[in-house]
Amino acid sequence: MTTLEPPVAVKRAPARPAAKRDRRSWTGWGFIGPFVAVFALVFLAPIGYSIYLSLFRDQLIGGTSFVGLDNYQQALQDDQFWNSLIRVSLFLVVQVPIMLGIALLIALALDSGRLYGKDFFRIAIFLPYAVPAVVATLMWGFMYGTKYGLVGDINSAFDVTLPDPLSSDLVLASIGNIVTWEFIGYNMLIFYSALRVIPLSLYEAAEIDGAGQFRVITAIKLPAIRGALVIATIFSIIGSFQLFNEPAILRPVARNAITTDFTPNFYTYSLSFNGQQHNYSAAVAIIMGLITMVIAYVVQLRGMRKGA
Repeated sequence: MTTLEPPVAVKRAPARPAAKRDRRSWTGWGFIGPFVAVFALVFLAPIGYSIYLSLFRDQLIGGTSFVGLDNYQQALQDDQFWNSLIRVSLFLVVQVPIMLGIALLIALALDSGRLYGKDFFRIAIFLPYAVPAVVATLMWGFMYGTKYGLVGDINSAFDVTLPDPLSSDLVLASIGNIVTWEFIGYNMLIFYSALRVIPLSLYEAAEIDGAGQFRVITAIKLPAIRGALVIATIFSIIGSFQLFNEPAILRPVARNAITTDFTPNFYTYSLSFNGQQHNYSAAVAIIMGLITMVIAYVVQLRGMRKGA
């Protein structure tokens, strides 16, 4: 005959006071509070104010009035806006692959271990990124000059006539050269850092299998740094759509080639500060922000899908 033992009483931990729980929850907000405040002040507030401005219009009769989405409709029918968007899209399609391709080749050369003095080359290639964009543009603008710059000196020394880099046909390529010179080192550092964290065991396995350098690059290195390639591409796309400094600084010496609607950012600047069309300028800026966000998201989505 079995006997049933009395159930053992389970001691429960004493309930934590509500005041202590509330204090612990507020501790987390104390850590992230400064970031949230700065993020709201410098990011959310300007976007919200721009959206607010884009819904109004200053009129000669009646002053500022609410117009809803009329500014957006006007922007979508604005030939100047579309021309600037097409121009900067062409810049993106041509310049970004060239810049990232050169940066990737340099990173692979540095990572190969066969380049003599790689520390010097790494610093020398990265150094242009440390030069402010304004200084870099002024420097290249001086060299592009056909009357007083390097191009003009070559024409005089060799009695030749080189094409004007600041002409209407070549100014976009000249700006692309400046941007490429500035950011090759930045992208090279991203790729090189990603290459340095690849496990050595993969290289050892490839060496045992008898894989050559080209096979190691295509089968190990490039797949391993795909995330870095996607990030660099997204940054480059955003930077291309935000192109402003170079055309704005070169415009005094290339007025016939660089117009006020040369790029979308330059167009919004001209509308706001030269044309006093703050509301319409805000609408154009919001549209460009949405276009940039969608394209960057699509690139990220495709890159992550391929990586999976």
